[in-house]
Parts: sequence; C-alpha cells; structure tokens
Amino acid sequence: MIEDYHKAGEIVSKIRDDASKMIKEGLLVLDLVEYVENEIKNMGAEIAFPCNVSINEIAAHYTAYLNDPTEIQAGDLVKLDLGAHINGYIADTAITIMAPGDSLEDNLDEDTIEKNQKLIDASAEGLDAAIATVRDGVSLNKIGEEVEKVINSYGFNPIVNLHGHSLEQYNLHSGLSVPSNKDKNNQKIREGDVLAIEPFATDGLGFVTDTPDIYIFRFLKERPLRVLYTKKVLKTIKTNYSSLPFSYRWLNKIYPGARLFAAINQLIDIGAIYPYAALKEKTNKWISQTEHSVIVEKDGCEVFTK
Repeated sequence: MIEDYHKAGEIVSKIRDDASKMIKEGLLVLDLVEYVENEIKNMGAEIAFPCNVSINEIAAHYTAYLNDPTEIQAGDLVKLDLGAHINGYIADTAITIMAPGDSLEDNLDEDTIEKNQKLIDASAEGLDAAIATVRDGVSLNKIGEEVEKVINSYGFNPIVNLHGHSLEQYNLHSGLSVPSNKDKNNQKIREGDVLAIEPFATDGLGFVTDTPDIYIFRFLKERPLRVLYTKKVLKTIKTNYSSLPFSYRWLNKIYPGARLFAAINQLIDIGAIYPYAALKEKTNKWISQTEHSVIVEKDGCEVFTK
C-alpha cells in the first residue's frame, strides 16, 4: 500500500512539474488536460479523476470537453489539479500558475499582477502551515486554523466551503474533511491516515457556488432504464468508472454526438450518477490553490507528492 502511494506520488509530482511549464498564453485547456491524463497512463498509473484546469474565479471541477476551444490568456490564474492511482491508492496534487505571455502587461496592471502573485504565495504558504501542523492526534480544525492565519496575513480569505479530504483505496473523498479555516470540526487525525490538503485563497468573500457547467461525474448505482442508448451509457460508466470520477469528454469519445447529453441528464435525474458542477467564487474574485497528499505519522507527516 505505502509503495503504491509513493509510486503514484512520484508520477503526479513529475507530471505536475512538467505540465506547469506548459501553461502560457494561447495554450488550449484541452491540450493541457489530455497531456496530463495521457502521461499518467504512460507512466504506469491510472487516472484518479479528470484533470482539473480551473481559471481565475473558477475554483474547481472544470475539465475540458471534447473540442473545447478555451485558451489560456496571459495573466490567468490557472489551477492545475491532477490525481493518479496505483492499485487504487491515490496521489492528489495541485498548483497555481499565473500564465505568462507577451500580452501579460496589456491584460493586467502592475498592482493586479502583484496581488495575484501574493494569492499564489498565500495558498502555498497556507499549505506549508497545514503540513507543519499535521501529526497523530491533532484536530482538523487546528489544521484549518493555521491555514487561515497564513492566508489572512496576506490580506486574503480562505475558501471556507472547499475542503481537503482523506484518501483510501479507490475512494477519493473517504470521510475526513480538512478545512482551510477554524471551523467546528474537532475530529482528530490518526497515524496512518492519508490526507489531501488543499487550501484555496481569494480576495473575495471566500465562498464558492455552483456554475451551470458540469463536465465531471461519479457513478452512484444502477437504475432501471427503458431507453436502450441510455442503458448502454450507464453500463459503460459502471464497467469503466464505478469507483472514481469520470469526465463527459471520456464518454463523448465512446458515444459521439449530442445524444449523449440527453442520456447524461437522464442519469442525473434518476440518481444513477452524481454531477460535479464547476465551482466559482461567489463574488467572482480570483482564486489560488495549492495541494499535496500526506501520510500522517506519530510526530508529523510524510508528503508524498513533493
């Protein structure tokens, strides 16, 4: 088990570092997510969830759809969030990059560029503070308190309704919820727990809401269906993605055309799959994110996605 976590961690760390160097003005989000997902497989792991590329006020759950024309603009705050697993043991990591490009100074003034760099630093240092706090017996709200202190010291707010999470075999969100603020969760972590810690920082309210965009889903359970096409789609989902999230883009390669959209909506309506809406900051302010996965030890933790 530990070896599988380590191997998955080594893979996502290398891909994160390589992919972050690709982020620049004019890059298609589709090209970025396909590079990440293909590299995970090429390096001998499996994809733990669709690669997220969430830009500016979008916090999470955006992945490209088939033929997505979205291009990264110079100055964008690009949150790259990726995960891989070996035998179900997941490594989850994220980084925020302010996209370089010739038009950076045309798109953003100096004060905004400086503020955005501070947002990146705030989430990164918030993560460092969390990691320094993690050990057997510490409470989850203590971790959040330390994150909040750091982010507030930059003049920003943590996103209070987006949390890190514990990891178990084939289970991306396995029960524990790791806050980025001092909330009321005084549950204690224990040696051997595996956590994905991911502070988000913003100059906005610090609260995210759903957008209409939904490109990531999770299988829930089988349901009776009369429409043969929708029944086939659900069978494909159950066969290939029964445990971990999947993307509309993956299915669209198997089932091309607009008919898939109606099938997905029907599966949502009957409770066969769960939709993850892309999330945005409530006041449309920009957001940074930094994430590592750790194994809790008696007197600290091991970060396996460095």
